[in-house]
Amino acid sequence: MKILVVDDEKTLVKGIKFNLENEGYQVECAYDGAAAVDLARNEKFDLLILDVMMPEVDGLEACMRIREFSNVPIIMLTAKSEDADKLMGFECGADDYLTKPFNILELKARVRALLRRAAGVQRVQGAVLTVGDISLNTEERVAIRNGEIVDLTAKEYDLIELLMRNPRRVYSRENLMNVVWGYTYAGDYRTVDVHIRRLREKLEKNPAEPDHIMTKWGVGYYFKG
Repeated sequence: MKILVVDDEKTLVKGIKFNLENEGYQVECAYDGAAAVDLARNEKFDLLILDVMMPEVDGLEACMRIREFSNVPIIMLTAKSEDADKLMGFECGADDYLTKPFNILELKARVRALLRRAAGVQRVQGAVLTVGDISLNTEERVAIRNGEIVDLTAKEYDLIELLMRNPRRVYSRENLMNVVWGYTYAGDYRTVDVHIRRLREKLEKNPAEPDHIMTKWGVGYYFKG
């Protein structure tokens, strides 16, 4: 699988590249956001690792631009640890977030998890899941509403598939973090709220008054057919 690593710290990029190549990945490198957007547009990558603070075009802007034409899984890197910065990354379309300095073993674990989910290892081959006016092609990991394909990020897709496979089952934000993300962001469950809002914007006729992606106040979220 092919990974693009983008950071203006060339020593860090070199270290990440070395470790990922030792895992068998093909790795390309860039050092600013503009180059990241160009490479993502012109080449096929299975995953992107983007630093937030970069010259010319920062990682958040690069992520938003890439999301205009690609749903490739994206991990954001940042020196900041505030929840607001993490949420901004998710708002821009990132799938995961890692704060510097980080353990390279954790980065590799998150890379594996995202690639595994994106490849749909656990999906049912050839299945089409339909609830109401929303359908999921679980083989191609594609969402369809009223006959039209809706672009979802990897985590958005994982989240809506879980909810649709278990209609009317209420999941707390902690449950969703553990099941969809595979590990816990301590005290950062607002990440789930961001993804739910984005799914409503993409899949609901009226996001302010959703028909399917529902809130059970004080408990969590569920899908209504």
